[in-house]
Amino acid sequence: MEILIPVLLLSAIGLAAGILLTAASHFFAVETDPTADAITQALPGANCGGCGFAGCADYAAAIAKGRAAPNLCKPGGSDAAAKIGAILGEEVTAAEPMVMVVHCRGDRSTAMPLFRYTGVQTCLAAKKFYGGSNMCTYGCLGFGDCASVCEEEAICIQEGLAHVIPERCIACGKCAKVCPNGLLSLRPAANPVAVSCSSRDTGKRTRQVCQNGCIGCGLCEKHCPNDAVKIRDLHAVIDYTRCTGCGACAKKCPTGAIRPLGRQSVSLG
Repeated sequence: MEILIPVLLLSAIGLAAGILLTAASHFFAVETDPTADAITQALPGANCGGCGFAGCADYAAAIAKGRAAPNLCKPGGSDAAAKIGAILGEEVTAAEPMVMVVHCRGDRSTAMPLFRYTGVQTCLAAKKFYGGSNMCTYGCLGFGDCASVCEEEAICIQEGLAHVIPERCIACGKCAKVCPNGLLSLRPAANPVAVSCSSRDTGKRTRQVCQNGCIGCGLCEKHCPNDAVKIRDLHAVIDYTRCTGCGACAKKCPTGAIRPLGRQSVSLG
């Protein structure tokens, strides 16, 4: 009896706990939307936030409720769009493919150093220390905060400058969020040109601190047949809604600050 009573007591407690948990799961159960669940499964699960929502589940819920367009998932591309279309019973066209661009060409051979930085080896920390170790305070800091958050290994650092590998980039946008100088942005993959400089210094100052910087001369703006290039904040900006990719701006740029996509990346070899 000394053994039987404790066993029965523990069994009764376990049974009561099981009944209470079953009742609680019934009364406090959170109803889920089967459509949202199916859409979540169709998404790649990157939870990158590139769609403008907190994660894939949040975006899926918004689609199911008709509060978001079903083609905002850049990493999922046409595959996710087709799956979501099948779930919704409608045709969903994938959004235009995008690729990440680094708006800087100031590597160690072209950007003039100001001092040697030996602090915490992150871009964010270096930025807080007098704006970084280069004379150009707008350029790439070169410590790879962008590369460290890229799960696809689509960014590498060579000679103190970030490079995008387009074949690996899924356009999630995580790298752009961590760059303290805001040097990364998504642009249409089909368009062959981009501005590889973010300096807002005068042309004279830019020439002094970086050989590859945009000097705001306006030749690109003058020779663009589609009025797609403008000089803003002393450097060139391309309006991709007007740009046809003719390459006239890149041909006229005296410093090579406007370049074709193929010359902005590094090979996998």
